[in-house]
Amino acid sequence: MPSVTHEALVELFKNRPTLAAELLHDALGHPVPTFTEARVERSDLTEIVPSDRRADVVVVLLAGEQQQPAMAIVVEVQLGVDPDKPYVWPVYVTQTRARHRCPTGLLVVTIDAEMARWSARPIDTGHPGWTLTPLVLGPQGVPVVTDAEQAKAAPEVAVLSAMAHGQSEAAEAIGLAFFEAADELDEERRAVYGDLVLSSLNAAARRKLEAMMKSGYEFQSEFARSYVAKGVEKGREQGRLEGILEAKARDVLVFLEARGLEVPAEVRERVLASTDIDELDRWIRRAAVISDARELLATTGS
Repeated sequence: MPSVTHEALVELFKNRPTLAAELLHDALGHPVPTFTEARVERSDLTEIVPSDRRADVVVVLLAGEQQQPAMAIVVEVQLGVDPDKPYVWPVYVTQTRARHRCPTGLLVVTIDAEMARWSARPIDTGHPGWTLTPLVLGPQGVPVVTDAEQAKAAPEVAVLSAMAHGQSEAAEAIGLAFFEAADELDEERRAVYGDLVLSSLNAAARRKLEAMMKSGYEFQSEFARSYVAKGVEKGREQGRLEGILEAKARDVLVFLEARGLEVPAEVRERVLASTDIDELDRWIRRAAVISDARELLATTGS
């Protein structure tokens, strides 16, 4: 099941159809044809693959008086290793190319540097001369948006900046730039994007925003004045929960390693990705009695 972070990133590209082309050109230096409109198209690929297979977003760039497709971009948000992707990504590209009859590129977006490296690996399709090398936008390629005017012009890029760099020293400036520009957004996007930005910032940045409110700092954005005060506390609560989850996950792994059990990569990834406190507590208890770390993920017992 897609995570909240995954769905949030997908929505950024749906809400700003030009975003994929902008990032391809500005962040990755990939050539993009001149176009007059960017349109989000249906992304289901049921003609070739099962119904549960679909690209996250398909954007088609239109050009000329007839608004003909000049380029299609398949956008895939990747937050974890998925062994199926090297097999389905070429299908996404070829099917989209056949449907819209235009050059088609694959843009993989991730906010994790390790996943960026995994996603960028060339895919050998087995056909001579056909190796698909995904175009990958990782955290290093995402611009650091600390200017309110830039955030106002491209709010989705500002949100992406917070998600990619919210744990860095620039977090406070990124958050401030977004909230100063938030009045330009409609009510729904203000709420959703505000949640994403605040939850992405590190604890120090959230505390600084709260301190600015208490010291009488006047945000230019009316939305920021009403939102930051309640949002900071919400972000702090989420930060506490994330801290508890991380600590419990580490306890599971430390317990297994202390008992001399080898922890396979798939077990480690599953434990670190868990967002269920009860599940982690169950795994801590199970770690004390199992003889093989793979038994940890068994669906029976406690």
